[in-house]
Amino acid sequence: MEQVTKQILRKFGNSELMLSPVGLGCWQFSMGKGAIGKYWPVQEEALTREIIQIHLDGGVNWFDTAEAYGWGASEQITSKMLKELGKMPGDVSIATKWWPFPRTARSIIRTIDERLAALNGFPIDLHQVHQPYSFSGVEAEMRAMAALVKEQKIRYVGVSNFSASQMERAHKALEKEGLALTANQVRYSLLDRRIESNGILDTARRLGVAIIAYSPLAQGLLSGKFHDKPESVASEAGFRRYLPAFKKKGLQKSQPLINQLKELAAKYDAIPAQIALNWLFSYHGETVFVIPGSTKTEQARINAGAMKIDLSPEDMHGLDRASQDFK
Repeated sequence: MEQVTKQILRKFGNSELMLSPVGLGCWQFSMGKGAIGKYWPVQEEALTREIIQIHLDGGVNWFDTAEAYGWGASEQITSKMLKELGKMPGDVSIATKWWPFPRTARSIIRTIDERLAALNGFPIDLHQVHQPYSFSGVEAEMRAMAALVKEQKIRYVGVSNFSASQMERAHKALEKEGLALTANQVRYSLLDRRIESNGILDTARRLGVAIIAYSPLAQGLLSGKFHDKPESVASEAGFRRYLPAFKKKGLQKSQPLINQLKELAAKYDAIPAQIALNWLFSYHGETVFVIPGSTKTEQARINAGAMKIDLSPEDMHGLDRASQDFK
């Protein structure tokens, strides 16, 4: 049994939720089902249980899943494991997502009971529109979400992969219903800082919206393992080996940043991935939360352990300078 760590909690956007800066992304719990779920191999329940336990013991108190992650399989296995580990509704927070395409906003309401059934008693603390493409507009989607809040079927409303202007539209639509947009889940890491230059981060901070950073370790690149052993890309990176960042020139471009992460890891008695995660949820105050995934127990320990580090302002600014090319 892992030693339980004291939780570090912060206010989550425009909500009353108090969440750990690190949550667990649960896409990998899709059980190989559905087009999106097939990205990950089927994982044994015993391993899933242990991964969740390590996160809980490390101070993580929320889990991000989605309808499209195995069409309910991830929601089902996450809630099942939490119950087997003694967690009850209210002990942790659950975020899930509605898949928009090729649907209309009406399916948000039609499918909510399926989401609740899959979560087996755990409430939906945050319900998100998974991406901005559907047969309905943002305003119609937010009206449907607002109706679910008023029916007490969900607590808060979020979006995912929304641009700055789409966030504005969602926020204004919810304001008309007496609500506020709580979060926008977007790709964000030291190797992909586009939200800092395209208006998303600025808009989120102005509106009080939390940013949930997915792929916070740039699909494993920020661990440094592919830089240490470039020959492993072909065998370990899967489809990622076709991405420019994993090719020789891409690895060379990010090598200086990896070197700095390694130096700081030695200074803080940590590993590069933990430094990268800590920077992400620390550099912008309390706006950013991260949701790394985990298919191994060691990854789970790395994720939770990132919250034990206290990077100095000087070291955070150093990483900012080292990753300027990725804005």
